[in-house]
Amino acid sequence: IHLATENEQYLSELPEQAGCFKETRIVEFIFLLSEKWHLDQSTRYQAVELLERFMIKQVEQMCDDRGSTPGQRSSWSSVRDQITNTFVLRLVSCVQLASKLSLHYSRVTSDTALTFLQSIKYSYTKQELLESELAVLNTLHFHINVSTPLAYVELLLEVLGYNGCLLPAKPLHQLCVQLLDLCYLTRETIYDTLLKIAIENSTPSKLQIAKFLTVKEDFMLLAVGVISTGVFILSPGHWEQAVEHLNCITGITPQSILEFSYAVVRRVVGSTTP
Repeated sequence: IHLATENEQYLSELPEQAGCFKETRIVEFIFLLSEKWHLDQSTRYQAVELLERFMIKQVEQMCDDRGSTPGQRSSWSSVRDQITNTFVLRLVSCVQLASKLSLHYSRVTSDTALTFLQSIKYSYTKQELLESELAVLNTLHFHINVSTPLAYVELLLEVLGYNGCLLPAKPLHQLCVQLLDLCYLTRETIYDTLLKIAIENSTPSKLQIAKFLTVKEDFMLLAVGVISTGVFILSPGHWEQAVEHLNCITGITPQSILEFSYAVVRRVVGSTTP
C-alpha cells in the first residue's frame, strides 16, 4: 500500500520532462560504472532515478534564474552547454549517493571516484567532488531515498509467494532483474511498442505521446510487466495464475499486463511477428 501510494503521488506530480535523462547511453554508463565498482543491483536503478530527478530540477532552476519572461529565459541550447561541463561529475555523484543508501554498505569513496574521473581525463579535486554531492542533495532538498522499480518487483514477488502462487522464486528473481535491466536499456523501444498497441496505431500524435508519459513512469506497471514476462519465459504453465494474482494485488488489468509482457518479449526475441 505504501509503494502504491508513493507511485500514485509521483505520477500525479510528474514533470513534463520526465524520462529525458534516461536515454540508453546514460543508463548504460551508470550500469557499467556500478558494475565496475561492485555495487548491488538496487544501487544502479537508484542512481539512474536520482540523476533523472536532479537534472530536471537543475535545468528548471537554470531556466528560472534567467527570468520569467520568454525573452529573458535561457534557450535550451544555452542551458545544455552549461550543464554539459559538469554532467559526468554529477552522474558520478549520483552513483556515490546511491551507494551510500545501499544496505550492503558498498560505498564509493572519494578516492575511487576521483581515480575514475581522472582515468577519463577529468581533473577534479576532492572539494569539487564534495560540492557536487551537496549540489545534488540541495537541489533535491535531501529527498533522495525513493523506491526504485526493483523494490516494487521484489515486494510483489514476496506477496505472490505469500498468497500461494507457486513460482520458482530464486531463478524468477534473477530473470526479473535481467528483464528490468533490459527495460531500462531499451526503454524507448519497449514503450514505443506499448503505445502503438494501446492506441492501435503506428503513428501516435504528440498529444497521445504526452498523455502516455504517466505510463512510461509508472513503476508499479513496470514491476508487474517484468514479473509477468519472467513467469511467461521461465514457467509458462503458471503465467495465467500469476497474471490473475498480480491483477488482484495491484488492480492493473490483465489486458495491460499482457500488452506490457508482449512489448518486452518482442524486444527480447527481436521479432516483429505478433
